[in-house]
Amino acid sequence: MIAFIDDQREVYGVEPICRMLPIAPSTYHARVARRADPARASPRARQDLVLMEQIRQVHAANFGVYGARKVWRQLAREGTMVARCTVERLMRRVGLRGAVRGKETRTTIADKAAPCPADKVNRQFRAPQPNVLWVSDFTYVATWQGFVYVAFIIDVFARRIVGWRVSRTAHADFVLDALEQALHDRRPVKGGLIHHSDRGGQYLAIRYTERLLGAGIEPSVGSVGDSYDNALAETINGLFKTEVIRRRGPWRSLEAVEFATLEWVDWFNNRRLLEPIGNIPPAEAEARYYAAQQEIALAG
Repeated sequence: MIAFIDDQREVYGVEPICRMLPIAPSTYHARVARRADPARASPRARQDLVLMEQIRQVHAANFGVYGARKVWRQLAREGTMVARCTVERLMRRVGLRGAVRGKETRTTIADKAAPCPADKVNRQFRAPQPNVLWVSDFTYVATWQGFVYVAFIIDVFARRIVGWRVSRTAHADFVLDALEQALHDRRPVKGGLIHHSDRGGQYLAIRYTERLLGAGIEPSVGSVGDSYDNALAETINGLFKTEVIRRRGPWRSLEAVEFATLEWVDWFNNRRLLEPIGNIPPAEAEARYYAAQQEIALAG
């Protein structure tokens, strides 16, 4: 009602409008005065102003992709305890919303005649500790210079991205580069890790399989054309497309996509709240695991 009077007052005047509406002119003028001078506002209105600024900061600091639920959880992590419905109300008021995922296009081109490892995961994307199960997949991004491809390798324990690569081609060397990065950063113990992928030709290439075996990693491959058999990796691809590619395009070049991916992976691993692991970032989940193991070792 106040907003309506604001919009129409220059045409009709405040008093004539108030005579047609169930509001006194003095009430409207008091509202306007409080709006012009926050010190005269009610305690709730002053608190809302503070919370709206905190909400803007949280939303901006997290790629602008958080909805009310994650903004609410992040505020709590920062020591601001507020009702979720309040966050929802204030986000609507300032025009903020989370990213909405869309349907993904599959990139897998399977060779049905090619031999491949058995499915050792069977859609059970859980791991008791880091470096027990990795999943891999890649997606594509349209740029002004043509399509580029982005591959990810994810450690299932905390959903941490342990390897990634951007390439102009979708050849086997491209996904192999992501694997090499993961091996260099994680240095997994031989014989204790499963690597799972779909039946894309890149992951069934001899060079890729030989590198896995040489590192003591057991390969696992899902069934043809069944997204559930590599659901976790496809989920990460979907988040990447929703939180980076669709929101920040159009993309000029591979270099632009590569830099944006670098920023996103760092945020995803170290600051993004993930509900499946307790609404904490992947790096924090792993740190908690290793701290608990150290306490057990000291107690023993």
